[in-house]
Amino acid sequence: MPDQLPLFDGAAAAHDEAAASAPLDARFAALRDTASRLSPLVRLGTSSWSFPGWQGLVYSRARSAGWLAREGLREYVRHPLFRAVGIDRSYYAPIPDDDFRRYADQLPGGFPCCCKAPARVTSAVVPGRGSRDPNPDFLSANLMVEALLDPVARSFRDHAGPFILQFPPMLRHGGLEPAVFADALDRFLGDLPREFVYGVELRDHALLTAAYARVLARHGAAHVYTLWTAMPMPADQADALPPETMPFVMVRLLLQPEATYAQQREAFAPFGTIAAPSERMREEVAGIVARAVARAIPAYVLVNNKAEGSAPLTVEALASRLAPGGPGLQHAALSPEP
Repeated sequence: MPDQLPLFDGAAAAHDEAAASAPLDARFAALRDTASRLSPLVRLGTSSWSFPGWQGLVYSRARSAGWLAREGLREYVRHPLFRAVGIDRSYYAPIPDDDFRRYADQLPGGFPCCCKAPARVTSAVVPGRGSRDPNPDFLSANLMVEALLDPVARSFRDHAGPFILQFPPMLRHGGLEPAVFADALDRFLGDLPREFVYGVELRDHALLTAAYARVLARHGAAHVYTLWTAMPMPADQADALPPETMPFVMVRLLLQPEATYAQQREAFAPFGTIAAPSERMREEVAGIVARAVARAIPAYVLVNNKAEGSAPLTVEALASRLAPGGPGLQHAALSPEP
């Protein structure tokens, strides 16, 4: 009789796992119809994934943030609407090859991940709270290759989506003028490997110049239409830099105008509900994506919890607009994947 106990224990564990997964499986079943109606050109996802408060939305069980950071992608990719994910940690420190391989083991083939360039490359001042010292590694293509592109090429190539070059505010902190920035960006993009693609995310409105647009076009890079506290709304950015002129479209939804990261984190945690819905934001994103799809341009939308309170629920709301018949795509014919 004792020899049979492991069998019963295994059956009980399987029963418990099925019971825990049942509500989430039902939720996913309801989302699959919407997912099936989305254009293959549209890749929705979140800016990261290690949030215990997503239990019942993305994850079936209570998990620690640390466990999710290491192993959560395996469950993340089960979500019917998630077709991409952001990797933020590369902004703060290099990611070891073993960690990239761990991520790859959890992902289906070709699932794109959008890694942030290191802050050591994109910050005009030395990264760190309150620093005003000029950064000697600012826009160093060699450092970008060594710290991020080479590790991805070695261990994560099948999952390399567009790399995000997030430039923190520099006019106020670094004293870099728009013309100087455009010239420096021109040299930097020209020195990067052509095997990858790059999206440029600005945090200074004044850097949205005609010279900046010409630099992007010259190097096949894309502007990232970002919702961020001190930037114009995404639709205003699209007026200046039309989605139809981009090699791919990327939208990143981070912070509502005038909001701060700390305020929204405190107000919205643990990120399981929509706390501050923005119909204007959703409408603008749907419009930008519709313009891209109408021209057969791939479109990525990555959502942060701080945009509305819960990134998975914002993705669901956007998907309902982007599926055929939704308000965002009423006048845009869906095109096949090129």
